[in-house]
Amino acid sequence: MSEIGFWKYPSPYIEKWQIAQAHLDHYQHVNNVAYLSQLEKVAWAHSNFLGLHFTDYAELDRGMVIRRHELDYLAPCYLDDELACATWIVSCERALSLTREFQFYCPRRSKMVFAAKTQFICVSMTSGAPKRMPEKFQRIYGNACIAEKEAS
Repeated sequence: MSEIGFWKYPSPYIEKWQIAQAHLDHYQHVNNVAYLSQLEKVAWAHSNFLGLHFTDYAELDRGMVIRRHELDYLAPCYLDDELACATWIVSCERALSLTREFQFYCPRRSKMVFAAKTQFICVSMTSGAPKRMPEKFQRIYGNACIAEKEAS
């Protein structure tokens, strides 16, 4: 275990996730689609916490869309588990892309159960074409980037 505990990086943004029946698959484990949905919820909650909302995206005609997911299912989760879902912005090119990492921790089992890395690309919401990040995105996402914080 590192000096920052069970998290890969310091100061995560964390949302709790209570596993319900709707999240389970035929094996009574959390379904992979439920994990993807939770990634989206945590990423949006973090963006909102930072001060970026969908209204900003629409007003600026820009969106951050997923280019690539890397998903690691480390241990199964079950009905009524409560997970601590952490995210960090680990890279922000400030022009076109940013990368988030996620870790989901189950306190009941003292175990990391899921990890993911997602690369986002900035696009025009009207055309879908890649576009430069607006200054507001660059500032907010860039300032939240842990690589930038470590460099200062």
